[in-house]
Amino acid sequence: MTRPTLNQSSGPKYTRLYGFGASRGDRIVPNSDLVGPIDSSDEWIRQRTGIITRTRASEGILAVDLATDAAKEAIEVSGIEPSQVDLVIVATISNVQQTPSMAAIVAERIGAKPAAAYDSNAACAGYSYGLTQADALIKAGAAHYAVVIGAEKLSDIVDPSDRSISFLLGDGAGAAVVGPSDYTGISPVVWGSDGSKAAAVGMNATLIDFRDGDANWPTLRQEGQTVFRWAVWDMAKAAKRALEVAGITADQLAAFIPHQANMRIIDEFAKQLGLPESVVIARDIETTGNTSAASIPLATHRLLKEHPELSGGLALQIGFGAGLVYGAQVVILP
Repeated sequence: MTRPTLNQSSGPKYTRLYGFGASRGDRIVPNSDLVGPIDSSDEWIRQRTGIITRTRASEGILAVDLATDAAKEAIEVSGIEPSQVDLVIVATISNVQQTPSMAAIVAERIGAKPAAAYDSNAACAGYSYGLTQADALIKAGAAHYAVVIGAEKLSDIVDPSDRSISFLLGDGAGAAVVGPSDYTGISPVVWGSDGSKAAAVGMNATLIDFRDGDANWPTLRQEGQTVFRWAVWDMAKAAKRALEVAGITADQLAAFIPHQANMRIIDEFAKQLGLPESVVIARDIETTGNTSAASIPLATHRLLKEHPELSGGLALQIGFGAGLVYGAQVVILP
């Protein structure tokens, strides 16, 4: 029997980032608003995290609304038509509906119908994972232009009295358009997971526990010291490998854009990578807070607004979080 031959699709050799969009929560929440339930102080939060304020969304504003606004801006600045977008990926851990996907709703709202659309859960590495998937799918010919979004309304899944993580979290969405290129705009990824540390960050109960009355509404919590040590040591190594895989050295970077988890972690990263003073380091956490999957695109959006001279430069980005999962790559900023 002769084996039938199937057609094979193929796409461009390279991809790049076209533009970014952002949408932060409409409320600015200072440390002083949160210290009561955790019996803490503004000084303690600043010293441990570097956070002064964080943005949170009002009741009635959903993560999908933030995602939509960010995607619309990203498409507008990219100079493509919404109808050209045929892939929408939303990285999120805070979609309060298990189904339908946030991405399918966003695709409809931005005029990308009938784009392929799905949500991805890789926590704080979600944007890096989404970018990796978009890059690969476009190169494979499965898509032409993709919108990759990190979108979170973490205030929906936080316990104000939880001292381990509640004061860190903010709400927001960041989006990027990815499309074909005649040069390498996105390097190979360094990514992975360590499920042996899965208990270090995550929800404190399941929806079944909640339904059966055995637990309150599930909220996020973490083992702070475990996460801090893993981030500082293991993730610094992953960031170094990402530079090696991209074929560049730290002194060639224009920017360093890590997940906005904690200012102390960011500072330690910079030290271990030996970043020269010329490298601009994203510190969006100071006024936005930790927005999980949204943090890297939000931080990138702010950097490009405040430092337009970074356009065309190399940026190292790394996301890491619950799972434990991580993803890092070098990109050329649009």
